[in-house]
Amino acid sequence: MRIGIVVDSGCDLPADYIQRHRITLLPITARIGDAVLADHRDEQATLAFLNSHVAERAAEAETIPFSVQQIRDLFLEKLVIDYDHVFCLTISSTRSMVHANAMQASFAILNDYKPARNAAGHNSPFALRVLDSQNLFSAQAVSAAEAVRLRDQGLGLQQIRERLEQLIPHVHGYMVPRDLYYMRARARHKGDRSVSLFSAALGSALDIKPVIHSRAGDTAPSAKIKGFEPACERLFAFARSRVSAGLLSPILCVSYGGELDELRRLPGYAALQADCQTHGVELLESVMSLTGMINVGKGALTLAFADDKAPVFH
Repeated sequence: MRIGIVVDSGCDLPADYIQRHRITLLPITARIGDAVLADHRDEQATLAFLNSHVAERAAEAETIPFSVQQIRDLFLEKLVIDYDHVFCLTISSTRSMVHANAMQASFAILNDYKPARNAAGHNSPFALRVLDSQNLFSAQAVSAAEAVRLRDQGLGLQQIRERLEQLIPHVHGYMVPRDLYYMRARARHKGDRSVSLFSAALGSALDIKPVIHSRAGDTAPSAKIKGFEPACERLFAFARSRVSAGLLSPILCVSYGGELDELRRLPGYAALQADCQTHGVELLESVMSLTGMINVGKGALTLAFADDKAPVFH
């Protein structure tokens, strides 16, 4: 049984990890003025974008998910031939149309796959499961990396599906933004009034950073801490405590809206790296996707893990 794994480009996994584990990408495209940029999770291209003049207007960008037709074509031209079963793990359906498009495309794929498979010499059925990760950024990556881990262990389809459905509601994502003014501008452009001008101005004036928690399709601030680096240090210390207590899956994902050397210099990060190694937890660090940085701004940090003990960061 050849099992494929598909994610969209909002999933913060390292580019070499995606290539090594043969993960297929559904690119999300950003349109900023006259510039059109497809997010293929090319870390150097993303970093180059950050330093370009186009990035100055990123808050006004329109992000465009892979369409129903594009998803259908990708599967029928390639994936139904290369694999017998595919798990498609999408960014939270509360944040993007990727999941809705993938679900709609799945009906056409399952109706139309036989000629392509038969022509390639495959007479067995093809199966597709679209799963809503209920999360985003590094938290979406936790579910995708768990799918890879289970596939590599040789688990059966039913076992993988049940395990992912059990895991997804227990994936906790955390984000520390650098620029609340940017987040407010981006939120207003998308019609989201959740970040008020007053709170952005107050937070920026006092250098107060919210730590935003995401889980099961919802996002909410879980703490407010003075200073970006102290907020990151507190988050790293919290993650270390959860790693020591035992995670639901031995995976911890981190993404950063800039050079990874900057991430590695943040206070407390080296201790988190050491604890992950001690406890056999795979630490996956990546440059945040272009899609992510357009939505939350340059220099933001995200961190995620699966934990069924209802941890509370404060």
